Amino acid sequence: MHTALVIDDNRHTADGLCQLLSLLDLDAHPAYGPRAAIMALSEQVPDIVFMDINMPGVDGFEVMAYLRREPRLLKVPVVVVTADDQKTTAQRAQREGAIATIIKPASFEALEDALRAAKLL
Repeated sequence: MHTALVIDDNRHTADGLCQLLSLLDLDAHPAYGPRAAIMALSEQVPDIVFMDINMPGVDGFEVMAYLRREPRLLKVPVVVVTADDQKTTAQRAQREGAIATIIKPASFEALEDALRAAKLL
């Protein structure tokens, strides 16, 4: 079974996304914000990361930069899940290394597409 880390400062959103991912046979765990995400990533390397961008303090782009600096996390696929539907956000996410951008609320189909892009489905 593949593992996923869901990073979002909104507990309800993170938990809901974990539940959806479990329906796709992923062992999904939430990290409620960037600090919790960094701690979780220091303990375990997930097969994929689903990340919000707009979080207080350290935003999702900064967490993505951390992922890309750490050799053991470098190849972990990142999917941005955000309420920000501006094209520039999706373009920046792609430049920063995200394999997909999903606009909240995440649909089951969009999650399946992202997992296919990561070759996990």
